[in-house]
Amino acid sequence: MSVYKIIELVGTSKDSWEDAAKSALSTAAKSLKDLRVAEVTKLDVVLNETGKIARFRAKLDVSFKVRT
Repeated sequence: MSVYKIIELVGTSKDSWEDAAKSALSTAAKSLKDLRVAEVTKLDVVLNETGKIARFRAKLDVSFKVRT
């Protein structure tokens, strides 16, 4: 029997949504063990003062195994 916890992460990137998601996961992996599944739940962008894309943002639900 296993138990998993789900947390929400938001990653950002100047280049792409994919890089934003990778950024969130690589940072989380530094302090969380047994990451299992990541589901992208929302993609959006931050615009600069001229209306151009300044940052890509990816929101993810990430699960990891809880150690008992």
